[in-house]
Amino acid sequence: MRVGRDGFVMRLRRMGRMPLISPRLWWRRVVFWVGAVLVASVAVGFARAADWATGLFLHLIAGHAWLAFAIAPAGLALSFLLTRHVFPGAQGSGIPQTIAALHTTDEAMVDRVLSLKIGLGKVALTLLGLASGASIGREGPTVQVGASIMHALGKLLRLPRLELRRALVLAGGAAGVAAAFNTPLAGIVFAIEELSHSFEARTSGTVFTAVVVAGATTLGLAGNYTYFGQTSAELTNGVAWLAVIICSLAGGLAGGLFSRTLLIAARGLPGWAGRTIVRYPVAFAAVCGVLLAALGTLSGGQTYGTGYAQAKGLLEDRSSLPAVYALLKLAATAVSYISGIPGGIFAPSLSIGAGLGSVLAPLVPGAPVGAMILLGMTAYFSGVVQAPITSAVIVMEMTANQRLMIPLMATAFLSFAVSRLVCRRPLYGALARRFLQLQVGH
Repeated sequence: MRVGRDGFVMRLRRMGRMPLISPRLWWRRVVFWVGAVLVASVAVGFARAADWATGLFLHLIAGHAWLAFAIAPAGLALSFLLTRHVFPGAQGSGIPQTIAALHTTDEAMVDRVLSLKIGLGKVALTLLGLASGASIGREGPTVQVGASIMHALGKLLRLPRLELRRALVLAGGAAGVAAAFNTPLAGIVFAIEELSHSFEARTSGTVFTAVVVAGATTLGLAGNYTYFGQTSAELTNGVAWLAVIICSLAGGLAGGLFSRTLLIAARGLPGWAGRTIVRYPVAFAAVCGVLLAALGTLSGGQTYGTGYAQAKGLLEDRSSLPAVYALLKLAATAVSYISGIPGGIFAPSLSIGAGLGSVLAPLVPGAPVGAMILLGMTAYFSGVVQAPITSAVIVMEMTANQRLMIPLMATAFLSFAVSRLVCRRPLYGALARRFLQLQVGH
């Protein structure tokens, strides 16, 4: 009788360890789903706050453009001070920090970079940068914030295996991209192509579920929208395929030069200039603010902020921009990043690409302007991040244009090849390695 009872107890224990029945695994799933909802909710709130911060700056300088020469230097200097002394690890876009956290076994470093405090600082300081006229985006910071939320949940669950904790970080970053752009497929592709550089079957379900839950939450909070609206532009004849080549060459070259500039700045400038920047970093951030104000004045105020409104206006044929917009926006984005403040480059890069495509459109009369703009966005973005699949998918999802998928993919891969001729190492990966080296040095 006792043997039978012991056998029954053992069967119950074995059943309790089965994935579909185990209370412990179900508890992990519920907490994990809650985390994905939190990531999406923060992303939606962050997006609305970013629009408000940008609008506040534009409202303050409306009719008083000279005010930008006071607000931008003061705002960037303050942001840099807070980043260095209150929120160390929050600088830059946040994607290099997330990649670094995924590729290190130093738990203490991961806890510092992906703490909830850093996530909060990332949001607050990105908003401060936008309210100061910086040419930055919120999407990269959302990746680090999403990874921080999931990392905190992983510590709460006390996950036993390192790969499970990394899976949560990866899922948080992917959910951040999906929620920031309302592009679930791009979130999955970005996680595989850029964040992890691999596909782990054991953790793929975690990433997919996070993106689905985050996407559903975003849909419920923000509605079913496309980031840049919808366009039906397509390439219908052989001559128009010249657009692919032209946009790829221009976008790949410009994107590669931009990435190379940021990597050179990350290593530190040589000679007197580099020593001066290291010695007076706050003053350098203020000088960057002056340059931002000058670029904003030259562009008629178009280079301030994320560039979202400018790109959407071009796509919907509601507005026109100066022919030098892409060049000025590129310079403003580089200055903003080099200053050392928190902020991403996703949205500004897409806006630069849109401006580039509109300028190149007259060179290919057989191609619709809308198609040239989409190809320009894909080409430049792929040239910057050197993640061609993500670049094509994210532009396709943001504009709900499946008709251009093949040209977008061709443009992404060709511009990637051109960018590699200029910048041999992918931007985010190189910045992640630099970040890890600095952490070891400390």
